Amino acid sequence: MLVRDAMSTVVLTIGPAHTLRQAARLMSARRIGAAVVLDPDTCGLGILTERDVLISVGHGEDPDRETAGSHTTTDVVFAAPEWTLEEAATAMVRGGFRHLVVLEGDAPVGIVSVRDIIRCWSGQSARPREAAAVAG
Repeated sequence: MLVRDAMSTVVLTIGPAHTLRQAARLMSARRIGAAVVLDPDTCGLGILTERDVLISVGHGEDPDRETAGSHTTTDVVFAAPEWTLEEAATAMVRGGFRHLVVLEGDAPVGIVSVRDIIRCWSGQSARPREAAAVAG
């Protein structure tokens, strides 16, 4: 089975100036655990996960003042839609993370999570495919 078969096509894209509270609200509303952070000044893609928000709050930081850009992982390992789920799982284990941004060319087309892979391997039905979501 391939990453394209398991990935969520709900790609929440936020900017580095979004606060952690704004990011958490958007992720919560869409029931997703990660957002792609697009920084137009650096032309870079990063990822902000629910764990990043949790760590910040756990350190006593104010989610209304902390920005996504300050907590974004920028050394992201990207997956391709044609990767096998085994390749994605290996990359996750090797990197110690639970989400991979899926790129086609230079554009994010999905996110695959550990949960997505387990769902496929256990034979559970996949989540419905949805259109990409962009937060302004």
